[in-house]
Amino acid sequence: MNLVRAELERLAARRFVQLMVVLLAVAFAVTVVTTLGGSHRPSAVELSRAQSQAAQEVQRLELAHDRCVQIKAGTVTPDENDYVPRDCAQIDPARSEQLPTASDYLSGVFVFAKEAEPLLYFLIAFLALFGFLVGASYIGADLNSGGVVNLLLWRPRRPTVFAAKLGTLLGGVLGLSALASVAYLGAFWLIGQASGLTGRMGGEFWASLGAVWVRGLVLVLLAAALGFAMATLGRHTSAALGTVAAYVVVWELGARLVFQILQVARPDRFMLSSYLGAWLAGEVRFWDDSACGAGISGFCDGSYTLGWPSGLVVLVALTGALVAAAFAVFRRRDLI
Repeated sequence: MNLVRAELERLAARRFVQLMVVLLAVAFAVTVVTTLGGSHRPSAVELSRAQSQAAQEVQRLELAHDRCVQIKAGTVTPDENDYVPRDCAQIDPARSEQLPTASDYLSGVFVFAKEAEPLLYFLIAFLALFGFLVGASYIGADLNSGGVVNLLLWRPRRPTVFAAKLGTLLGGVLGLSALASVAYLGAFWLIGQASGLTGRMGGEFWASLGAVWVRGLVLVLLAAALGFAMATLGRHTSAALGTVAAYVVVWELGARLVFQILQVARPDRFMLSSYLGAWLAGEVRFWDDSACGAGISGFCDGSYTLGWPSGLVVLVALTGALVAAAFAVFRRRDLI
């Protein structure tokens, strides 16, 4: 317990960590002030006009669905402007996940229910970057400056020290991320109450937002562990940053271009960013250009999806492998 408390104090006292917390607060404040300055409470006239436009759009969707059904039944002749899918249920507004609402037709009005998820994605991206940089600098600086050696003189058991450092890092990042998320979303909810609209916030809204939040926290922890492991393997913070930069340039950009030239089937499944997006969004859809090449007649659906289970497996496997390798190196390598 004394080791964990000492590591937590060391983590909180690091200037880089304090700087990153200040940058997080500044980004949070800028986003809040910008949103507050660009929003206003809609008047009764604006609400009435928006509600009328939403009702007209719903009616248009209903008419399009009815016409599709009639075309399928052969009672109406289609013209060139008609969109007729294979199944008219695809354009049935009664089965739509989200019908047009008045908030869709309000200009300069912040609607919390509409903007909460994009804002949460922004926060998760910043927290993931925060976790990675803090994790890399936390162990990298100690390895480079000899701080780990001094710590081992006090606690000579390397596995214990490694676990305490990693556990303290993950616990600190998780606590800060949870508090930042609550404060962040709470501030925008207040903006919706005072200078905008809160929108429809039923059970499905909170369930969806909660799922994104949980997946985001897991991603932040994985990013922190990755930064920690890479810096441990490279014995320096810059080793983690260099590895990520090299991966993005060589694989995400270079290999993607080569796959495109060679017309490799489903190239996105070889990219880590695809699985990251699949985990965070729940599911991502890609298009395979090679699936609808020459010799195929009629309708061709070249799309394919990656779901969050595959994203979680890949991210956890990669992080686990690097952490295990870092642990093995930390146990055996000369740290002087």
